[in-house]
Amino acid sequence: MNKILLLLFCSISCIVYGQHILPEEDRARVVDELLEERFRDVLPRIMDATEIDMWILISREYNEDPVLRTMLPATWLNARRRTILVFYRDKQRDTTERLAVARYNIGRSILSAWDKEKEPDQWKRLIQIIQERNPGKIGLNYSDDHNIADGLDKTDYDAFMKRLPSKFRKRVVSAEQLAVRWIETRTEREMVIYNQLVSLTHEIIAEAFSEKVITPGVTTTTEVEWWFRQKVTDLGLETWFHPTVDVQRTQEKLVSHLYSFSGRPEDMVILPGDLLHCDFGITYLRLNTDCQELAYVLKPGEKEAPEFLRDALKDGNRVQDFLTENMIAGRTGNQILSVALKAGKQAGLRPAIYTHPLGSYGHSAGTTIGMWDSQGGVMKDDGENYPLNPDTVYAIELNTTVYIPEWKRDIRVMLEEAGYFGKEGFRYVNGRQTELLLIPRVSQHLGN
Repeated sequence: MNKILLLLFCSISCIVYGQHILPEEDRARVVDELLEERFRDVLPRIMDATEIDMWILISREYNEDPVLRTMLPATWLNARRRTILVFYRDKQRDTTERLAVARYNIGRSILSAWDKEKEPDQWKRLIQIIQERNPGKIGLNYSDDHNIADGLDKTDYDAFMKRLPSKFRKRVVSAEQLAVRWIETRTEREMVIYNQLVSLTHEIIAEAFSEKVITPGVTTTTEVEWWFRQKVTDLGLETWFHPTVDVQRTQEKLVSHLYSFSGRPEDMVILPGDLLHCDFGITYLRLNTDCQELAYVLKPGEKEAPEFLRDALKDGNRVQDFLTENMIAGRTGNQILSVALKAGKQAGLRPAIYTHPLGSYGHSAGTTIGMWDSQGGVMKDDGENYPLNPDTVYAIELNTTVYIPEWKRDIRVMLEEAGYFGKEGFRYVNGRQTELLLIPRVSQHLGN
């Protein structure tokens, strides 16, 4: 009986939202299908584009390379012992080998190429594979600027280079561009699923910012934050960061942007007239969302948010437009940032843009368009040199500061939505907020 009740509860929890949340076995099937599609369709293309014909990834258990982690099948929660992956691309023959110098196959996509009974030494077998294929370039995951592409630890790097014959050592190059392309590139099927993830994120926020969760004068911001965490757990999902909820109201001065991350007062009681802001994201099917939205707590007798707050949100949407209109393939993050900020300021706005790649990780790899404390540009490869590529997803994260005469103070309109940049340009993955959420929702059948 208890098992039946548990299954019924899980079913109800999943059905109340617009997107069906898969049970674990079905998730594993989808993850492995997506991974095979990526190996088949994405990997050869990006190896050709970066001109690396052999890519070697080395990790030990519980110390996984962030890129290698995305290549493991759903039933592998970690690397095992020392896991070595070798991808060899023969462009002339249009073949891509996927090999594991490991005791067993890694799922169905990567075949074992090591028989320990024939060759007891794992490193020697790796060297044999290299010698047999004689690659022109051997890519390893080390990088000064792209943290996700810097997953090869010093111990394994030293061990590899010590055993690598001298004729191949000059062929070793950083695979940072290849690693970033692997992490940032999304397939058509992944984008179908991404729409569902962002839709689910929007639905959870809409419930959090409603009378179902918030009772003005009683509920605190901290309680709403933990409601988010519990909701994610109840739905069988995960989150990659702790949600935040903060308040702007007439009596308080605008503080620094750091306030959104650290030093916020806890347990602030939510009151009528408050402007609420949340930062929330989920992890599902190895993809991540990151979303910030705003809500207004109605005062007695109000049917809508004050016009000055609705206009402030429109200013935030205008900054989004200035940014996304300037997302052009080949531009660097710093170039996009500079043009978008200039356009916003010329329009009389006070914008700040800090947009980051989104996908396999929440703060993922790719073109970085500003940081909240680096509005002059990001002086690393991901800001200065790395170009905007098609088939990539970004957290369109930004704000604009707006003076509110009625409150005699500045407020900050902070927004964040998932956006997709494809061959035909930019689009939001699942729309963006253009109206404030209202707490409580207005009942149209009631009047004064």
